[in-house]
Amino acid sequence: MKKDIIAPIKYLRSADFSLRFRKWRQRIAAKLPLGRYFMRQRFAPEAEHLEVETFGMRFPSPIGLAAGYDCNGTLIDAMEAMGFGFVEVGAITPKEQHTPKQPSLYKLKKDKAILNCADIDSNGVEQVIENIKSRKSNIIVGCNLAKNSSTSDYDAPRDYLRLFRPLYQYADYFTVNLALNTTDKPYMPCEKEQIMAILQPLFEFRRGQNQYRPLLLKISPDLSDEQVDMMADIMIDTPLDGIVACGGTVGRHGLENSTDIIHKIGRKPGALYGAPLKKRALEVVERIYARAKGSYPIIGCGGISTADDAMEMLKAGATLIQLSTEFIYGGGKSMRNMRLGLNERLRKAKLSQPKKE
Repeated sequence: MKKDIIAPIKYLRSADFSLRFRKWRQRIAAKLPLGRYFMRQRFAPEAEHLEVETFGMRFPSPIGLAAGYDCNGTLIDAMEAMGFGFVEVGAITPKEQHTPKQPSLYKLKKDKAILNCADIDSNGVEQVIENIKSRKSNIIVGCNLAKNSSTSDYDAPRDYLRLFRPLYQYADYFTVNLALNTTDKPYMPCEKEQIMAILQPLFEFRRGQNQYRPLLLKISPDLSDEQVDMMADIMIDTPLDGIVACGGTVGRHGLENSTDIIHKIGRKPGALYGAPLKKRALEVVERIYARAKGSYPIIGCGGISTADDAMEMLKAGATLIQLSTEFIYGGGKSMRNMRLGLNERLRKAKLSQPKKE
């Protein structure tokens, strides 16, 4: 009986509940035009130097929301009103799956990091489609595709195709997530044959469609340099359109100030996100950019906390960037600061460019 009482109280005090409550408030605020107006006024100031054209689309800002925050597409309008240039919904699974309501998200505040030990929480592809269809804004929406946890690795290609087909007409681009590593049964295929088994059916389906949707891979920062090169080569040698670098890491490197919390959590499986990921994410982006000779768009993700971090990622070779951890910590205020700061840096960078004769 005592456990039955303690467990809910523990959850109510957790970072998981706090984040769910914040998302609920954002969703409610964005339901009405007046709510979205006030959100834009407060968090999305004008920033004329942020516009980017890539993947055949115009992005009002290179700053996007990384997958993992809006798992089911219920926050698209809220994120547009808060100033994001695009939203990546997901990870989406074909069938509905949920994680138990228990603490599984840990804030490592001293290192500006987050440890996520939860499995994908998805309402399933059919509900996500309904949510995307009901949005009010025209923001660019990407769909992050993942297999159900109950699906075997052998059958994983079927799950990705089961998502790609019905979502195709509703998304602006797709990301095949190959960095599913938040639980004790990670799915991170890194053999070329495994990856092509997933991609080939998607390429074949896309060839039969009237509209073209860009297709990207999301990779893990835990890949070796040789494996990163292989991912870049797959991008170059196939109809793949780009890479998202990177997802979270299963390592615990760079946690200089959170050893006490990590010790308390214990040897719990999960993926680490945030500032400690920045160095490796930059290395991976630079490596892919060099390997592809700058001819493919890269979405840089991992450890971006400030406008300087964002600018550094763009200089490393990223065309677009994504936020998650910083937005979880700072909310709309962090988004406002990021927009204004990056806009000013891009303005100065354009002024410093030599004028064409």
